[in-house]
Amino acid sequence: MTTPPAGPGGAQGAGSAHGAGSAHGAGDRRPRVFIVDDHALFRAGVRAELGDQVEVVGEADDVGPAIARITACLPDVVLLDVHLPGGGGHSVVTSVKAAHPQVRFLALSASDAPEDVIAAIRSGARGYVTKTISSAELVDAVRRVAAGDSVFSPMLAGFVLDAFAAQPAGGGEERPSFDPELDQLTTREREVLRLIARGYTYKEIAGELYISVKTVESHVSSVLRKLQLSTRHQLTRWATERRLT
Repeated sequence: MTTPPAGPGGAQGAGSAHGAGSAHGAGDRRPRVFIVDDHALFRAGVRAELGDQVEVVGEADDVGPAIARITACLPDVVLLDVHLPGGGGHSVVTSVKAAHPQVRFLALSASDAPEDVIAAIRSGARGYVTKTISSAELVDAVRRVAAGDSVFSPMLAGFVLDAFAAQPAGGGEERPSFDPELDQLTTREREVLRLIARGYTYKEIAGELYISVKTVESHVSSVLRKLQLSTRHQLTRWATERRLT
């Protein structure tokens, strides 16, 4: 991964504004930010790009350390990659917000896949921007999330709004879903499935995701079981029908 470019990229769009003035993001003080990404160089790049506009209070490279450290320092905003070695970034969001709902999360990811965005928002993230975002836009997104806004890259905002517009009337807690079968899969399983559908070998998938071939085989077996399929060909057809490739 590379650090966010200085030039314009996937800029965030105007999200729904929520009441500012809470303890987090209140006043003119710098937002306290925690960074979660499994690439040390990327985390260092984000720190550099944010500069002195925020106060970076910590960082982590996986789900477990992130939950522990965020809980310890309770930042205003967590910048979170949705793909982590130990599972999806949404696991961090749900675990932390269960006990500390005041902590706000902004997904910062290379992925613009609808299922990744919806999983992050469902778990409680306040926004989702892609890693093509510029430095100034990222600082603005962090400040807006700290103040209570919701922020999305323009290319993502449309289907997020469409998905949540489909929520049943009556104020129930049921959340929208693009595909109940797909929702059974973890983020890592969806990554493996997508690469399988693109024709990658197990060895190539292992190299792409920085995991072992044995782990790839385990994920494939789990996906086959959950989707009640029996062959790699069926997996490929299933993924292609849902445009996951």
